[in-house]
Amino acid sequence: MASLIREWVGINTFASATQTKLLEMLGKLKQENVDTLTILVMGKGGVGKSSTINSIIGERAVSVNPFQSEAPRTVTVSRTRAGFTLNVIDTPGLIEGGYVNAQALEIIKRSLLNKTIDVLLYVDRLDAYRVDNLDKQVVKAITDSFGKGIWNRAFIVLTHAQLSPPDGLPYEDFYSKRSGALLKVVRVGAGLKKQDKKDFAIPVVLVENSGRCNKNEIDEKVLPNGIAWIPHLVKTITEVVLNGSKSIVVDKKLIEGPNPNERGKFLIPLILVFQYFFVVKRIERAIKNDIARESRPSWE
Repeated sequence: MASLIREWVGINTFASATQTKLLEMLGKLKQENVDTLTILVMGKGGVGKSSTINSIIGERAVSVNPFQSEAPRTVTVSRTRAGFTLNVIDTPGLIEGGYVNAQALEIIKRSLLNKTIDVLLYVDRLDAYRVDNLDKQVVKAITDSFGKGIWNRAFIVLTHAQLSPPDGLPYEDFYSKRSGALLKVVRVGAGLKKQDKKDFAIPVVLVENSGRCNKNEIDEKVLPNGIAWIPHLVKTITEVVLNGSKSIVVDKKLIEGPNPNERGKFLIPLILVFQYFFVVKRIERAIKNDIARESRPSWE
């Protein structure tokens, strides 16, 4: 997963207004002593993970081929600008043959060993009109791999947002229903309870990576709801980083789970005390009672 850190020249390809907003966000992070940021991008295959990374970076940093299966490996893109380093980690799709791809998940976890994840981008499509058990399986697999706390450092990215909703439904209503359904699946799959909702307030951001995305009068890429989505995406990343939760450190214990030899070790002293008072002491008393009741021989 090692990557050569290059100068972030792609930022110069954005509209001037977008560049200004992005640099303001980077400055805000540096003021909070955040000079390195690592973003993990995950989701099912074909949802636009790689294209979203390229949009963030401002260049074709990750290969995108919709007609070719994804390789089961991670790719890290690292860019630096004015003393700030951005690492974005692309991952293979987590579904294979209708099930969670355990091999891909294991490769992802192993490649992240000793890394710190600051933000998780969970990517799906806005134009996917329903959620199903596969969505829940993917969310559960991510939670099992990185812990429930990963969702405190996460937000949902919905790609293919330049669309006309079906049946004449207003854009905002369609977006609200789609994001609401997906958020519900995330909360169920991650095992988040009602009391977790405040701590795990997961934002949703719309993205359109294709060239057909509309632009406003200052040349920024905008969605049908009028939002310039690249600055909004970076703003959400900044808010997640500064929300007071902890980044996820991917260590050996997190990857391999608890050592079975360590399980229940804290119970050993209690078990020994129980055995002494309720087993050993009872045996001793029984032996003493037997000796006391035993008749002595006549010669004694």
